[in-house]
Amino acid sequence: MNGDSLPVALARAGYRAAQSSAVHLSGAVSDAQVAHTLTASDCAILSEPRFSEVGAERRGHEVWMVLAAPLAVPNPGTAPAVSREILSLVNAARAGGRRCGAKYFARAAPLVVNPALTAAALEHSRDMAQHAEFDHRGHDGSTPTLRVQRAGYGRFRIVGENIAAGATTPMEVTQGWLSSPAHCENIMDPRFSEIGIAYAVNMASAEAIYWTQDFAAPLR
Repeated sequence: MNGDSLPVALARAGYRAAQSSAVHLSGAVSDAQVAHTLTASDCAILSEPRFSEVGAERRGHEVWMVLAAPLAVPNPGTAPAVSREILSLVNAARAGGRRCGAKYFARAAPLVVNPALTAAALEHSRDMAQHAEFDHRGHDGSTPTLRVQRAGYGRFRIVGENIAAGATTPMEVTQGWLSSPAHCENIMDPRFSEIGIAYAVNMASAEAIYWTQDFAAPLR
């Protein structure tokens, strides 16, 4: 209404939308006219099943409506289930072999979850979320290797890390990693045998959710 784009207006109102659309009617006088115009011109938008919430305002002969679906992110209570789903997707990729950019990886043994790696991944996801920063280097200057050591993983042969931000589902974040050659290589690397998976949410940040995968292989 103030000349802002819909995303800007939603952000100003503090509403995080996964999907949104707006309808503006001009010249409508009665409620019946508004209903008739909406039915005739905007039925497709109004019946769109992805929208679950609506807001409306009327000033004189002007009517504005916003339809949206709120951004939905997994809550901390679902972390074990989210981790299991990502692990399943990762191991399915390893089981089939995959090309990561110019490099082909043959099928590899499945990864198993390690609690220390999960703790390291959670530490970094929370750090990124708290500071709204997307970086492998922690706010305290820590590196993936240092965080794995600090979590008590013990002696290891190799450590790797994938991070992501903004994806809202296990499928979306895993597909994003697999589509990126460097992240895909970590997932497919046969030298890794264990993994930690975690995420943290900060709805006040631009990305809302921050993900970390830590990979390692213990020194036997």
